[in-house]
Amino acid sequence: MLLGFKTQLKLNNHQRELLAKHAGTARHAYNWGLALCKQILSHNQTFPDNKIKFPTAVELHKWLNRLVKTENQWYYEVSKCAPQQALRNLRNAFSDFFSKKLINGKPVGFPKFKKKYHHDSFYLDGRFQVDQFKIKVPVIGLLKTYERLPQGVTVKNVTISRQADRWFISFKIDTQLQNTPKVIEVVGVDLGVKSLATLSTGEVFKGAKSYRKYESLLSRMQRLNRHKIKGSQNYRKAQCQIAKLHQKIANIRRDTLHKLTTYLAKNHGTVVIEDLNVSGMLANRKLAKAISDMGFYEFRRQLEYKSKLYGCELVIIDRWFPSSKTCSNCGHKKESLSLGERVFNCGNCGFQIDRDLNASINLSQHGRQVSRHK
Repeated sequence: MLLGFKTQLKLNNHQRELLAKHAGTARHAYNWGLALCKQILSHNQTFPDNKIKFPTAVELHKWLNRLVKTENQWYYEVSKCAPQQALRNLRNAFSDFFSKKLINGKPVGFPKFKKKYHHDSFYLDGRFQVDQFKIKVPVIGLLKTYERLPQGVTVKNVTISRQADRWFISFKIDTQLQNTPKVIEVVGVDLGVKSLATLSTGEVFKGAKSYRKYESLLSRMQRLNRHKIKGSQNYRKAQCQIAKLHQKIANIRRDTLHKLTTYLAKNHGTVVIEDLNVSGMLANRKLAKAISDMGFYEFRRQLEYKSKLYGCELVIIDRWFPSSKTCSNCGHKKESLSLGERVFNCGNCGFQIDRDLNASINLSQHGRQVSRHK
């Protein structure tokens, strides 16, 4: 099973400058290709009888070598893979746009120009040598890491990216499937805003709520930065501090989700969750911030690949299944249930139970029926 491995690089100033050159070259090639493609599309709309063929990634790279590299000698200071892959990414972005590919239920938009210091990254392929805390990459040379790298793996390509003032390297590794012993056969998981997850076994996992914790500090840093001159050194320093805080918030959230999903996949034979309409839930302005802070989409993404890795079956129940409105004791269904009602009171049998626990038990029971029919 192929898994992605990502770790932070331990760099000196010379290496930071070299990585920034690679990322800048990739960004320049992408923006040049996008501007050229926009001109071609505009020409084809203006002169429909004299259309120009829309270029492929290979044709864009040939034009780049003839028109751009000769005028910008700094292209020869970096690996040729960086601009080459950037043009491939541009062509893929146009393919997704023309085919109206859907992501989270929404069609992909028209490609946009890349900005400096925003998601800087580049791609390299070739021969790589992996040691304990070192990896040798083409053109750049030997790079050190803070974390021990996987041993005995064959690396064919890597992606190096920047987040705030830190650089990371990522590549794919082939991992053996691990069938861990299961403590519980079937468990239902109900996700919520008050608690991240409530299991049918009665366990409750609190969410990190990292954004809520650092929201006031983030607001203060952004407020102090509004009077600085854009492009100045003080502005860049402040932007870097804000980016580091955003990264800290995301890391805390990601760590909480990783611990929970690993626990579920390793110790449970079957995990039952709902097919939540996250994009629709975010339309609620009162709850959008709290829902985003929990990371429901990332929870499902992690659980999907970890269930395959640890030999766990993942059952996804239809989003219209009334897990919260149904009594887990007698099966009676309520007509309505407001968000303020945190305790489920059954009008048929008089059963009282926590709302989230009731939903997770219903998911567990329904998941057993679905598994039997498979």
